[in-house]
Amino acid sequence: MLLLLFIYLELGAMVGIYFKTKRLPVRYLIYIAVTALTRVLAIDIKTMTDIHIFTMTGAILLLCFAVLVLKVGSTRFNEQDPMEK
Repeated sequence: MLLLLFIYLELGAMVGIYFKTKRLPVRYLIYIAVTALTRVLAIDIKTMTDIHIFTMTGAILLLCFAVLVLKVGSTRFNEQDPMEK
């Protein structure tokens, strides 16, 4: 239930940033995906096989790495980040 609340909060924040800056923050979409995968992993872990668990955690790790790449790329190329205002 708590992870579902985080998904709703991130969606609300993403929509708020979009209406404020007229830009869609891609990192928020990735945060939502990470939270959704974590929620699925936490709820269904008893029925998952080992390979499915490793696949889910690998997908979460890959999405976290994508957030890191986007953050480093936006600071390196000096792009204005709407979340830092």
